Amino acid sequence: MRDLRLVIFDVDGTLVDSQAEIMAAMIFAFGANSLAVPERAAVLSIVGLSLDEAFVKLCPEASPPARALLVQAYKDAFNDLRGADGQGERSPLFPGARDALALLQAQDHTLLAVATGKSRRGLDKMLEKHGLTGMFHSEQVADHHPSKPNPSMILTALNETGIAARAAIMLGDTTYDMDMGRAAGVRTIGVSWGYHPAEALQPDILIHDFAALGGAVDQLTGSQP
Repeated sequence: MRDLRLVIFDVDGTLVDSQAEIMAAMIFAFGANSLAVPERAAVLSIVGLSLDEAFVKLCPEASPPARALLVQAYKDAFNDLRGADGQGERSPLFPGARDALALLQAQDHTLLAVATGKSRRGLDKMLEKHGLTGMFHSEQVADHHPSKPNPSMILTALNETGIAARAAIMLGDTTYDMDMGRAAGVRTIGVSWGYHPAEALQPDILIHDFAALGGAVDQLTGSQP
């Protein structure tokens, strides 16, 4: 019997393409506060951070109360975009994501987890919309942790699943994901289709489509079929 292993997924930019929702909510938040909207590249560069940290980077000159207003406006806009039932979710899964998740879920020696900058509410709505509720053994969200790249999310997931860091992998699209993984002592897989330039990630393995995920996980955990 093979040893258990854990694959931890980032969400925005890794599993789902949420840039349309993120930009729409940012446009509303900045407009509601009579501020100029940052460039798309600047907005996408902060995806993965908690909202508080994201607005520190986007508006370093703003006062904490002003940033708090932006955070609340962003949350309100996101909820309005999705609707009360969450069916307005406009973040599609990236091609191959569902099949890759199903393949790993079917393995009795592989556990799945999430470590995301989303809120608990936001993650729940995304999972429900895409039929992924119950797939992950550990779900770590921004509500309960310091912002990435602090390793708190990964360390909690390891603790909840009982998996050692040496048998765990962080999969993500941003430098925050990779730095978080390294800080927690786990191996890292970067994806080239996300919101940070692939050349900036410096993961243990970089993949260009989900079809390569299973092999990369096997390679890093030494768990060949």
